[in-house]
Amino acid sequence: MSLSSSSYEAVIGLEVHVQIKARSKVFTRVATGYGHEPNTLTDPTVLALPGALPVMNKAALDAIIKAGLLLGCRIAPVCKWDRKNYFYPDSPKNYQISQYDQPICLGGEVEIELPGSARNVMGEHKRIPLTRIHLEEDVGKLNHGASDSLVDYNRAGTPLMEIVSDPAMHTADEAFAYLTSLRATMVYGGISDCDMEKGQLRCDANISIRPVGQTKLGTKVELKNLNSISFVRDGIAHEIKRQLAVLERGGTIVQETRDYDGMTGTSQSLRTKEEAHDYRYFPDPDLMPVVVDEPWKTRLQAECPELPFAKQRRFFEQYQLPYTLTSVLVWDRALADYFEAAATAAGAGKAQAVGNWIVNDLLRELGAAKLELGQSKVGPAQLAALVKLVDAGTILNQAAKEVFVEMFATGDSPEAIADRKGLKAAPTDSNELEQWCRDSIAANPKALAEFKSGKDSAINAFKGPIMKAAKGKANPKAVDETLRKLLATN
Repeated sequence: MSLSSSSYEAVIGLEVHVQIKARSKVFTRVATGYGHEPNTLTDPTVLALPGALPVMNKAALDAIIKAGLLLGCRIAPVCKWDRKNYFYPDSPKNYQISQYDQPICLGGEVEIELPGSARNVMGEHKRIPLTRIHLEEDVGKLNHGASDSLVDYNRAGTPLMEIVSDPAMHTADEAFAYLTSLRATMVYGGISDCDMEKGQLRCDANISIRPVGQTKLGTKVELKNLNSISFVRDGIAHEIKRQLAVLERGGTIVQETRDYDGMTGTSQSLRTKEEAHDYRYFPDPDLMPVVVDEPWKTRLQAECPELPFAKQRRFFEQYQLPYTLTSVLVWDRALADYFEAAATAAGAGKAQAVGNWIVNDLLRELGAAKLELGQSKVGPAQLAALVKLVDAGTILNQAAKEVFVEMFATGDSPEAIADRKGLKAAPTDSNELEQWCRDSIAANPKALAEFKSGKDSAINAFKGPIMKAAKGKANPKAVDETLRKLLATN
């Protein structure tokens, strides 16, 4: 029985851990990092040696407050720190400094876009409410070998945000869209690189099912070890099917934590789920509460960038860009900035042409060369210069493609390349051009009738023979103007 045809609905909440991009750890000055020799990024505070005391990292507080402002959270005027007690080998203290009943960020939401009805069609937008965001320290990492397990405490103490959604999603696609949007927000804000391979973004999913129309939540199952955004989507879809199958057999859903294997598409039980009281939270006696005043929030609000969906709506309105372009441009902040710089340099009315060159040509060449945008030899001003040359008819479209490839390889200006390779459109004798236009009109009476009846696009039928007669080097603007002059009197 599929969920869509059943009398049950899924209820999904996500707990997302995001490592804050900071030079030092959250309660000590020891450096953060990835890929270092095991246990080299530690000190007495990280290892909880006797007499070591935590000291708050203000940069980590700045980052989480900024994240809360980006997501529309209420920033608590006062927050405090708590000890969350559990006994795992990757926790050197046997407790984690976290926030329990007074988190720094409350409420907020994440805007998402669901898949459209077809490719390159905008899907439905929804807003997923958040419960809270709190700051805590990360734990170490267990490395499992064939006959032993070794612990590396380099990651321990790294500043970590836990972003908790309301149980407000109902499909695996919604969860996928939520994580995609949340990740983009954190990267846009410079809060985290969110590289899942480096453990900078980790997600646990809580899934339950209930009869449609019922408001009470069903028994919750938590999925762990979801190592990619795609695995989150696949794991949730798998868990929904598993729970439905249990109910169909007359069984009972057990509250538990399950491990999902994205490679095999299967899960297995790890343990029964702990409740909050199992962690024996109590206020940390070594850390003072933090007061967040208005000037602090105002300073960070001024640093908040425009987010992808807001930027997309502005691109629609300001530049009249189609969804096919905005859906590519806005998800990379550097790419969006590149576009705006090039569109401004190109001048009014040329933004869509700029967007087309970026999406279709620049990204293709970057991908083929395995380069990042910042490594491109084609800057926004150079791309704008090419667009202006094409718009003026100095370089024809097909020749411009060749010019761009050379620009990407050499960094030379488009005009210099066009001169060097003889790719500029040749000046056309006006009498000769007019004769070619007359010949094309006379040879296509059907297109003439359609144009006369009000079908403006019919004019394009005349242009092919004219360009052929001009050996592809006639100025397109001159062709269009001459045709319209003749058609108006024909």
